[in-house]
Amino acid sequence: MDNRKEQEREELHRTIWGIANDLRGSVDGWDFKQYVLGMLFYRFISENFANYINEGEREAGNPGFDYALLSDENAEQARADLVETKGFFILPSQLFANVRKRAPQDENLNETLEAVFNAIEASAQGVGSEDDFKGLFDDLDVNSNKLGGTVAKRNEKLVKLMNGVGDMRLGDYKDNTIDAFGDAYEFLMTMYASNAGKSGGEFFTPQEVSELLTRIALHGKTEVNKVYDPACGSGSLLLKAAKILGKENVRLGFFGQEINITTYNLCRINMFLHDIDYDKFDIAHGDTLTEPAHWDDEPFEAIVSNPPYSIRWDGDANALMINDPRFAPAGVLAPKSKADLAFIMHSLSWLATNGTAAIVCFPGVMYRGGAEQKIRKYLIDNNFIECVIQLPANLFFGTSIATCILVLKKSKTDNSTLFIDASGECIKVTNSNKLTEGNIRAILALYTNRTDKEHLARLVLNSMVAEQDYNLSVSTYVEQEASREKIDILRLNTEIEEIVAREQTLRDEIAKIIR
Repeated sequence: MDNRKEQEREELHRTIWGIANDLRGSVDGWDFKQYVLGMLFYRFISENFANYINEGEREAGNPGFDYALLSDENAEQARADLVETKGFFILPSQLFANVRKRAPQDENLNETLEAVFNAIEASAQGVGSEDDFKGLFDDLDVNSNKLGGTVAKRNEKLVKLMNGVGDMRLGDYKDNTIDAFGDAYEFLMTMYASNAGKSGGEFFTPQEVSELLTRIALHGKTEVNKVYDPACGSGSLLLKAAKILGKENVRLGFFGQEINITTYNLCRINMFLHDIDYDKFDIAHGDTLTEPAHWDDEPFEAIVSNPPYSIRWDGDANALMINDPRFAPAGVLAPKSKADLAFIMHSLSWLATNGTAAIVCFPGVMYRGGAEQKIRKYLIDNNFIECVIQLPANLFFGTSIATCILVLKKSKTDNSTLFIDASGECIKVTNSNKLTEGNIRAILALYTNRTDKEHLARLVLNSMVAEQDYNLSVSTYVEQEASREKIDILRLNTEIEEIVAREQTLRDEIAKIIR
């Protein structure tokens, strides 16, 4: 099974590289990703939609039925029902496979595609799925000069793109051992995050870190009400919960908010590519700290997040913030130049009493003074911090800094905080570090055992943390193993005396020879 999985994955990745090479030069990497993902998404919803109808017809005793061969007139009769169940509608002539068949002869392919994308979006207007489909194809600009200087050149590239995406062996995605569409998405993200450094990596959490964070947030649970990420990027953390628990065990769905419009579009596409239906996700666009979109959906049983490090926010320049129920309890706001602890307070506020939040943090928030120290005091004095985990350096694209994971809980059974030093739990891959499955298991074992382990973990009474001025740096509590060699001074002195004596003998011998 694992072998087949790897073969499928490698084949998929080779195909994506092939398309990248075909389009290289004309389309810059980050833009190219939008085109491949947009086209991948178009193919996915076409197949998903046609499969849904075909299965229904076959169950109803029509074994040879194929939606792709139906006339648009006949299909139109089922529009209202399908919009209600699937959230959108695609005519047979607009399906990816049919447009692709005609594409090489279609001199107006760019216009054909634009009309199809507009029609899919329009089909969701005025119904519950409208927000999930609005603007989804905006980043797939079929008329962009980036594709070529003339319509003919652009269409030539679009045909190559459709063929490349159409040739990806994604099979019937239900039979695939890998989550093929989702995997293609994740591979593209990783490929561009690592190539684009900061520009691509700032909102991409590596798979292994996602795995660790999500396993911590879901520890001890076989199902949760909802999963939430206040800075969800392209949604990889939310979808990890679906992978770990099974999407049916995230009963009420996946919630997130994202400030960057392109990434917000990618996140919604990612939900569909992982076969999460429109009524099971609610991704919002906007600034979570000043305009949070999910007041009516909180509290959340699992919160996972890798919020942006040390960004600016309104803070006390906005008079409303100090009375905001999310920030008011600490009596002070995170500094204007460093919003990190505002994301922590926001997450804590929306966390269910039986829930867990696991959040990646920049190390500075653990020890700096001023307002940040007061917020840490609030968190410790109210016993909301379950654990602080020091991660290895160089795990994330675009930054070599060593980050931490802060784990929050509202119903703890002890009045202590666990500190884990996992800075050595990684392997080196080229010039960055990576968590292996073994590393993840080792860190989870320390987290779940919640006991002292020399040089690795220490359970510290909150009163002791208070004595340390609420410093939450792991190094304050967990002593690193001395890597310097122990030296036996007496033995060393004896050796030095022997060397000095030998030297004297040699000198005497040389003096004799000279004489």
